[in-house]
Amino acid sequence: MLLAQVHKPLFSERKVSDFTAISTFRTLPTQVPGNEAYALHLRGDLAAQREPLEDAQAESFYRHALALADELGLRPLQAHCRRGLGMLYAKAGQAEQARTELSTALTMYQSMDMTFWLPQTEAALAQVEGR
Repeated sequence: MLLAQVHKPLFSERKVSDFTAISTFRTLPTQVPGNEAYALHLRGDLAAQREPLEDAQAESFYRHALALADELGLRPLQAHCRRGLGMLYAKAGQAEQARTELSTALTMYQSMDMTFWLPQTEAALAQVEGR
């Protein structure tokens, strides 16, 4: 996940295609489990940042990444996918779905002691709940 987080701003700023994002992960060793799942998550992030919002496409990428992460037992990626879905639903005005996904992500981050992600997720959840 570190590679995706490091390169995500670069991808966003340069507005490169999803193909470029995926090719970055394809240059990594194929023996590394989860590269496809991380790449799909990154594609979800990119689709969620587009104007106009490509919510159906972003949701599809996040859901596919989540399914692979579940299969591979990649709990941090599962939490990131849930957070991405929650942020996407919030942006699309789907408060109940946003609340569900963000709450799940928050619980997962807490259980894994992933404190870096807690403030962002808590803030997003508070905004959805109108606090």
